[in-house]
Amino acid sequence: MKAPFIARPQTLAAAVALATLTLPGLASAYVGPGAGLSLLTALWGIIAAIGVAVLFVVLWPIRRLRRRKAEARANDESARREADQNDDESATPAAEQTPPGHDDHRA
Repeated sequence: MKAPFIARPQTLAAAVALATLTLPGLASAYVGPGAGLSLLTALWGIIAAIGVAVLFVVLWPIRRLRRRKAEARANDESARREADQNDDESATPAAEQTPPGHDDHRA
């Protein structure tokens, strides 16, 4: 059977020193409500900044996807307009069309 754990004197001294340093000392100062409100305002500002940053990172792929869809839609509409324009040009009577390379300059 093993012997119970016995702390070394150095470990015990370090623990006592750490506990002593973490205990609050005597504070002979008045901290008014303005300091507390300033601390809370700063804390809320930091929390809001982190929240906005996380939201931006989460929404970035969604924004990119929406932009790509909008660009694809615009490209489809412009291709459709070109096709309609080409159909309109081919539907005009041959008498109204000028032959290629012929400039219609009337004096």
